[in-house]
Amino acid sequence: MSNLTQQTVLSIHHWTDTLFSFTCTRDRSFRFDNGQFTLVGLEIDNKPLVRAYSMASANYEETLEFLSIKVQDGPLTSRLQHLKVGDSVYISKKSTGTLIADSLLPGSTLWLLSTGTGLAPFMSIIKDPEIYSRYKRIVLTHTCRFIDELAYKEYITQSLPHDEHIGQLIRDQLVYYPTVTRESFHNRGRITDLIQEGKLFEDVGLPPFSIEHDRLMLCGSPHMLKDTRALLKEMGFTEGTHSQPGHYVVERAFVG
Repeated sequence: MSNLTQQTVLSIHHWTDTLFSFTCTRDRSFRFDNGQFTLVGLEIDNKPLVRAYSMASANYEETLEFLSIKVQDGPLTSRLQHLKVGDSVYISKKSTGTLIADSLLPGSTLWLLSTGTGLAPFMSIIKDPEIYSRYKRIVLTHTCRFIDELAYKEYITQSLPHDEHIGQLIRDQLVYYPTVTRESFHNRGRITDLIQEGKLFEDVGLPPFSIEHDRLMLCGSPHMLKDTRALLKEMGFTEGTHSQPGHYVVERAFVG
């Protein structure tokens, strides 16, 4: 219990019947790098039950935000999805994770490839002014089954470009590429297929991945991670770590 703090739920947003997000207070001593995750949980049977969640909020924001799926028989999410404003949640005092810019070699374009709730750490990263000084362009892809699962779509396309602090950076350097797999949409298909077919690059007006210019962060389903890593390995890309920066990094702590 000493490694956890109790925080108060401030807001809840239900995106779909399988997807929700919430914000809570933030302990003044809690520090994290954009892209990292922490442990979040509830007290169940007089003891805390916690799971790994990426911060969707940036490290300079006063509150914490998390994006979660709803699993009806899940030990934690079956309860977490019923949060109300004013409820208490446990937040770990520590943060960690592999989606850190320092684990990547210098490059000109940063690709953030996500599926489902794997979008969360990239919401933190695209709000980080420093990332825009490292790369000329940031490309955020988000793949879901259905259009209504594209959480934060309006926020990314309508609110962030007008943010008083980072709006200009968003307008000049961020490319947002949502895609769905199970219904009609202007971008349709699995991101790995769109990469292999070249459609992704055609749609965003950029050349295919090159070791010299492109760096990637991956977060999402096991299938996406496995297939994308295989593609990158074929191209000669190497995975970066805290001690040895590389061409791409992967978050393996959870799947979304």
